[in-house]
Amino acid sequence: MLPGESAVQNHLLPKGFYITRWQEPGRAEADFGRFNVKSVIRNIYTLFSSSEIPIAADDQEIMDLFNPSTPLPPWFSEEDLQTYASLYEKSGFTYPLQVPYRSLSKDCGISDPKVSVPALLIMGEKDYVLKFPGMEDYIRSGAVKHFVPDMEITYIPEGCHFVHEQVPEKVNKLIIEFLDKQSV
Repeated sequence: MLPGESAVQNHLLPKGFYITRWQEPGRAEADFGRFNVKSVIRNIYTLFSSSEIPIAADDQEIMDLFNPSTPLPPWFSEEDLQTYASLYEKSGFTYPLQVPYRSLSKDCGISDPKVSVPALLIMGEKDYVLKFPGMEDYIRSGAVKHFVPDMEITYIPEGCHFVHEQVPEKVNKLIIEFLDKQSV
């Protein structure tokens, strides 16, 4: 996505999609505010670890999609949940909502958005982002390399949106291998 107004193409996204909802100032805060912080974190990790895009109905908010009987992902422990909740209790959700959801349309003053250094994209095959309109083709076809010409892409078959937390050893190994290749 190019920075600026062209980045926000909500018309291509399903109605009730979390990104469009969270772009609205105050909407996510009101939705999240109905729950304690630990429940919000649990909801987010449960909803966004799925390979399906969370979409709310007209009479729902995103947090309404959570099914309390759904267990945490096996790689996200109760201790992880408590740690994250304690951090968000201190910081709140303002910044995570600002970047990226509410800053997508900001013009950054970049006229030629090319990444000219080697880059690595590690992505889970089950990441729901691949289901965004046109995203899978954009990445898999190599069109993304128009903006990041020296990009290496690695897919982790079992990986979800939180692949870095799901399989940290594998992700760390891939990063170290990538960095080692750059230093040769």
